[in-house]
Amino acid sequence: MTTNSSPQLWLYDTTLRDGTQREGLSVSIEDKLRIARRLDQLGIPFIEGGWPGANPKDVQFFWQLQEDPLKQAEIVAFCSTRRPNSIAATEPMLQDILAAGTRWVTIFGKSWDLHVTTGLKTTLEENLAMIRDTIEYLRSQGRRIIYDAEHWFDGYKHNRDYALQTLEAAIASGAEWLVLCDTNGGTLPHEISQIVQDVVQVTGDWGLGTRKDSSQSPMPNAPSPMPQIGIHTHNDSEMAVANAIAAVMAGAKMVQGTINGYGERCGNANLCSLIPNLQLKAGYSCITEDQLTQLTEASRFVSEVVNLAPDEHAPFVGRSAFAHKGGIHVSAVERNPLTYEHIQPEQVGNRRRIVISEQSGLSNVLAKARSFGIELDQQKAEAREILQRLKDLESEGFQFEAAEASFVLLMHEALGGRQKFFEVKGFQVHCDLIEEKETSNALATVKVAVDGKNILEAAEGNGPVAALDAALRKALVNFYPQIATFDLTDYKVRILNGHTGTAAKTRVFVESGNGRQRWTTVGVSTNILAASYQAVVEGLEYGLLLHSQAEAALKASS
Repeated sequence: MTTNSSPQLWLYDTTLRDGTQREGLSVSIEDKLRIARRLDQLGIPFIEGGWPGANPKDVQFFWQLQEDPLKQAEIVAFCSTRRPNSIAATEPMLQDILAAGTRWVTIFGKSWDLHVTTGLKTTLEENLAMIRDTIEYLRSQGRRIIYDAEHWFDGYKHNRDYALQTLEAAIASGAEWLVLCDTNGGTLPHEISQIVQDVVQVTGDWGLGTRKDSSQSPMPNAPSPMPQIGIHTHNDSEMAVANAIAAVMAGAKMVQGTINGYGERCGNANLCSLIPNLQLKAGYSCITEDQLTQLTEASRFVSEVVNLAPDEHAPFVGRSAFAHKGGIHVSAVERNPLTYEHIQPEQVGNRRRIVISEQSGLSNVLAKARSFGIELDQQKAEAREILQRLKDLESEGFQFEAAEASFVLLMHEALGGRQKFFEVKGFQVHCDLIEEKETSNALATVKVAVDGKNILEAAEGNGPVAALDAALRKALVNFYPQIATFDLTDYKVRILNGHTGTAAKTRVFVESGNGRQRWTTVGVSTNILAASYQAVVEGLEYGLLLHSQAEAALKASS
């Protein structure tokens, strides 16, 4: 837990630039603006918005933020040093940087002599001149500079003296932050620690005497002297978070990373892991405690905006981060969460989940029932009947840890309180395959009974499941208008015993929603349509149950 005396760390988010270099990730200007404002709410001090001039999208992004600025965060423009044998003042890309109108600019330059001679195809001295000239020019235009030392650790290991000369050039020209980048992601934590310690010592020995301007602090009201060291790590060796923490322990004061670890190749350091580790475990101050409770929501928000499925097993913010499945675990956590949880889930805005499966014990069932407002008495037969029914069904291929709505219906049935909103009498599906369009038009006919009245309806859909769902809704919506608000949001199929060929069992998960809540149901059969129908029917039934419970609660409160 942080206190008023906790050392301050400056967070720098590069989701909108480095993160968008992830394969398969693409965002619009509107997406970038939404993410930037969400990070601003989270309390991130520096948000890197992109490279103005590299593409029209980034130009528009910075222009829109000039019209409607962020509340507290510094938006940062990103760019390289000038080209070899040119002049910074006449460099077109630096004019684009100035036009972006940001107070802070991050400039990256080469630290590794290999990149200077092979990549830039210039001399080591010219590279130093490029760093000096670029920073001095931007400083003369009133910009504050964060210098990203690209390939720093590889450069240091191959030619320490030259790598340090690049930092000295950046400091002397007016850079306020020196960010050491493990660009290839191949360095190990003990190396990070040793090298950062060396840099902190060397730059401290240099002092501020050679600086062009030492009047400004790294951020308003920041007490720490300059120059300041930052860290930027990549995850190619699965070490990005560990390396960033090692750098902080060695003296780095800025941590760069991305939400959910998005980034090129294997990604960047994951801020969703770094922030709680640094703040809750290492005692640093990153964001406020209230903002920390927004971390899980922010992680999921960003994943939704970039249209990537959230990592359910991500530390701290994943849906399974505080999920307990084994009966012994659940029993212990019920007595004292410290037995199997390293922090309180609520500290990062997550929650504890009790998972029910064939490995469950009675404690799982009791805890899961309680989470849905059902109090079971472990001394009575119903609780053990539910557990046995769960195990029997899972042995047949059902899986309830991912289909909690079906488990709730199972509990209500075992307790004799499962409300019969409708009764399924049967269904038929006819499909026409249109080869030219590679689509399947389907016609489904369903027969259901509501309050003793039989209803026969038919509907078409793009595929048999969509047709079944549409026919069911059409048959029931006159009796239950709320069904019009239900959506089938996801559909997943798994073959359970493929070695049996066409006789294999199929498990189907159907996710449904009503705009406020989502729930998942499961069906199993050797007939994929029967399994799908079972899951769709239970999805509608559970939605109606939620609606009836909400109405009952409203009546009770009025």
